[in-house]
This record gives sequence, structure tokens and C-alpha cells, in this order.
Amino acid sequence: MIDVSNLTKRYGPSTVVDGLTFTVRPGAVTGFLGPNGAGKSTTMRMMLGLTRPDEGSARIGGHAYHELRYPARHVGALLETSAPHRTLTAFDHLRWLARSNRIPRQRIGEVLDTVGLADAAKRRIGTFSLGMGQRLGLAAALLGDPPVLVLDEPVNGLDAEGIRRLRELLRAQAAEGRTVLVSSHLMTEMSMVADHLIVIDRGRLLADTGMADFMERHGRSYVRVRTTEPVLLRRELERAGASVAPTRDGGLEVDGLPAGEISRLAAASGLALDELSTHQGSLEDTFLGLVARTGGQTRV
Repeated sequence: MIDVSNLTKRYGPSTVVDGLTFTVRPGAVTGFLGPNGAGKSTTMRMMLGLTRPDEGSARIGGHAYHELRYPARHVGALLETSAPHRTLTAFDHLRWLARSNRIPRQRIGEVLDTVGLADAAKRRIGTFSLGMGQRLGLAAALLGDPPVLVLDEPVNGLDAEGIRRLRELLRAQAAEGRTVLVSSHLMTEMSMVADHLIVIDRGRLLADTGMADFMERHGRSYVRVRTTEPVLLRRELERAGASVAPTRDGGLEVDGLPAGEISRLAAASGLALDELSTHQGSLEDTFLGLVARTGGQTRV
């Protein structure tokens, strides 16, 4: 597991990470969410021993990162600031990592194939596109077959095929019982892969919960309805206490009444319904709404 306890980091008068405490458990993909400047990357850097905390600790499998003799065999990491030497080939870059962590040489070919870079093994990294560089970073993270993955914005630069491959990879890693922590600003992608969410803002914890619980507790649920008499139906719905907003295609979005009650109300008014469906707000809308409501001040 990854255990973060009272983790705090200050830069001058600014507190970037403020008393964070959470646990990332194995067997699930945990999404690490927060607006720009929330402290996600700083937190990950403290987990990996690249930034020293002012208070608190981050331990991986019960150990601080600097205590791990061969770290690549325990933690696979991809940070946005990772920058391999541009004159090396992809194979040589991974060979150096493998030798320094006592990882078998044959593992290099395996991870290059996993991330779709087998044909580029002998190319110099300086000729790589952004997406190819990101795939190489993923290969390096997987090299030691580690039980823990810490990935900061791994989708950046990937094309549609690369994103699909990454999604399948993360799911497979979690299914094998590994601990997977992923930060991303792409909410649609996160909603498709994450089982659990840790949400922070201004360095403080806002939510630490399962994806389904997060959406149920903080998301917007509404009913979409269409009829040939939208004005009359809207009047009846609002009279019953619902909040109603028209849509561009002539339908209505209804908050405050369940679909069954709307159906009964329409029938009692003699109104035929062409559509009646319940919808859940997106992860992006739910996330932005939570951040706006809390202002980073309280955990909910």
C-alpha cells in the first residue's frame, strides 16, 4: 500500500500540500484528482523521495522510498518531469535502468512490446514524438514488474490507440493485485478506468471514496423528458416542486422529482411522453462542483 500521513510542504509563505492523509490500496485503480496547482505533483514527488516534506511521511509497502535498495522493483513511477537522455536509444535507456536495479535483460523487450515500442527499440530518444516518449516512460515504470505504480498524467501525448492500451494496462495491473495511483486532468478517461478517487484542492483532502459513492454523493442526477406540450408539462412539474430547464432540442431537464413521479404527473394531466430517462452528471461536472462548493477548505 501507499500510506500518506499528515504530508505537508511549504514554499515560503505558501503551503502547497497541507496535512494530507490517505491510503492507496492494492487491487484497484485509484484516481488522484485536483485542479491545477492543487498539489498533486508535489505529493507524488514526496512519495518518490524527490521532494522533502516539511511534515508528515509517505511510505510505500511500509518503507520510505529512499530505503528501497532496488526501487524500480518496488515502485514504477512516471512523472511529467521525467527526461531520459535524448542521445540514448530506447533499449539502452531501459538497459541502464535494468542493470542498476538488477532486473533481467529480457524484461526490456517485454515492456517495449507491452507499450507498443518494440519497433523503435534502437531509435534515439531525441527523435521520439511526445507520445512515444510517454510510452517509453511507461515502459520504464513497468520494467521491474513492481507491485506499485505511481503515474502522473500518463495519458499526455498518447493517441487514441495509446490511451486504449494504457486503460487496458492499468486495469490488468490492478486485477493482478497491484497498487495503482494515477493523476489525470482528463475526467472522461478517469471515469472509465478508476475504481477509487482521492480528490484534493489547495493541498487539502476533499474526498477519499469509491467512484460509485463519489458520483452518488456529489453528482447531479436528473430526468430528461420530452412531450408535445412542454410548456404545460413544465408548469405542472414546477407546481410539484421540481426545478425544470429546457434543452436545445425541445426537451426538459428535471431536478427534484424521480422519473416515476414525473410519469404519474404527466398521466394525470393527460400528457403523452415521448421520452423519459434518468441521467447522471459527468465526473468532470461532479468534480468541478465539489471543488467550487468546498473551496478546498473541508473534507466531504
